[in-house]
Amino acid sequence: MAAADVGALSDTARDFKLRPWESSTRPAPVAEQERAEPQRDQAGEPVELTLAQVAARAGVSAATVRRWLRMGLVPGYDGRFTPAVVAYVRVVGRLRARGHTLAEIKRASERGQLAAAPIEDILAGSEGRYTLKQVARASGLRPELIERILSALGLGALATEPMSEEDVVMMKYVAAMLEAGLPPGAFMQLARVYGQALGQIADAEVRLVHLYVHEPLMREGIHSVDMAEEMEGLVRELIPFVVPLMSYVHDRLLAHFVEQDIIGHMESDLVDGTFEEGRLRVVIAFADLAGYARLTVERGDEEALEAVERFVEAVEQTLPSDARVIKTLGDEVMVVGSDAAALTGWAVGLQSSLEAAHPPPRIGIHYGEALYRDGDYYGREINQAARVVARAAGGEVLVTRPVVDLAAAVDGISFERIGEVGLKGFSEPTELFTASMRKG
Repeated sequence: MAAADVGALSDTARDFKLRPWESSTRPAPVAEQERAEPQRDQAGEPVELTLAQVAARAGVSAATVRRWLRMGLVPGYDGRFTPAVVAYVRVVGRLRARGHTLAEIKRASERGQLAAAPIEDILAGSEGRYTLKQVARASGLRPELIERILSALGLGALATEPMSEEDVVMMKYVAAMLEAGLPPGAFMQLARVYGQALGQIADAEVRLVHLYVHEPLMREGIHSVDMAEEMEGLVRELIPFVVPLMSYVHDRLLAHFVEQDIIGHMESDLVDGTFEEGRLRVVIAFADLAGYARLTVERGDEEALEAVERFVEAVEQTLPSDARVIKTLGDEVMVVGSDAAALTGWAVGLQSSLEAAHPPPRIGIHYGEALYRDGDYYGREINQAARVVARAAGGEVLVTRPVVDLAAAVDGISFERIGEVGLKGFSEPTELFTASMRKG
């Protein structure tokens, strides 16, 4: 286990709180300088920013912004510094900081490659105005632990910048969760899961809009300003539905897994009443496509990817209710469940339904105790399951002795002993069986 994990597990709720002499009721704002939020008029619309404010937000001089405007690097500038224009200026500043020339940026701007810039302004929260220490005083959490929490959430850079009102509120929520009794070690793991899962969601949202909206508009030759307006309008229409949709899916899945945890916990106790914190007895299945690497060479990446997508979709649509996909890596899928009989029946049924598939899938199943950490499963038994699938041929389901012992009574499934087989990385041989539909 990494040292960071050990530290997370050893934390106590007391570690997450400020000492009495460090606390305060509310942070005092940092001097607002140029980064203050724009004032708003009586209708709630943002008042136009000044050139100095725009330059400060981009981290450049006012003269530099003027030069960019004269060169036509900022689409849609008509003499007013609208939120979209400010967003473009910030993007140009970041591109210059990464070493891109003004000529390169101008070409990108003319082609519409920067058209997504105004979207960033829609998603941005309020301007940062609190220091890390001020957020710590407001939330009651210690500064170094706020840094750890932000890093776990994938937002580590926030701790080095002025923090916003939203950041203060979120840290207060974290403090409330810990105060309610959630163990700190469990919270840090949950934070990492949130960060990884939501990071993947956000990345997919951006890339899918880029691939299926932005690039087609570029190919059609739409003017960069019109393109930006169309993309901004789409995002404004979609955003109100994103959070309710995620909340709906989360609540439905949470209810499902609570039920599965109750059943799995009882059945685990029936097998063996011993309990070790952080460990679970689970059925582990690895499935992949035999000959996938060869397929990419012979048929190309696109056709190989289509085969993977069909395979993963078939897995997701047919899994028993107690099992779920933990992760995918290329053509490999890792599945964890609590019912060895159900997962074995699923594997054999999947192979039967994909009998004509090319390339054919292969599946390895093992049952044992795994270490649960950050939403994933680790340990010797997980490694053993991965080695089992590596010994399977295309179209085969290989299982270990513990799986046979738990699934022997499954109707319509037969097990044929292969023998004791040496698996890479294991000194002791593993008894393997093929599982298949019972004939007759």
